Amino acid sequence: MKEKPIDWRGSSLRDIKDDKIFTPDARREAGRQLGQVQAGLDPDRWKPFDDVGAGTKEIIVDLDDGWFRVMYVAKFPEAVYVLHCFKKKTNVTSKRDKEIAAARYKAVIQERSKK
Repeated sequence: MKEKPIDWRGSSLRDIKDDKIFTPDARREAGRQLGQVQAGLDPDRWKPFDDVGAGTKEIIVDLDDGWFRVMYVAKFPEAVYVLHCFKKKTNVTSKRDKEIAAARYKAVIQERSKK
């Protein structure tokens, strides 16, 4: 099976590369998990996040230096769309983080409908 490319949405690539948001260990683990998704596998730790958009999933990276999340949708054949990458500060995903991911999901759906 051919690996799907990653389509980074909004500031997601910049955020995952930002040392103030993702530590090097968190970035490395998130990258490993995204590699599994690209190969058609599930990440080691994830949960569905359908309230952002149908088929959206959240990669869970919990390390000693923080809780990190990568929201993505991989149900489309052409790419894995990474919607949002962030460091979680509480047990509940913030409304702002959900809104960012939902807006980017909506943009993906609109773009795909024009093809």
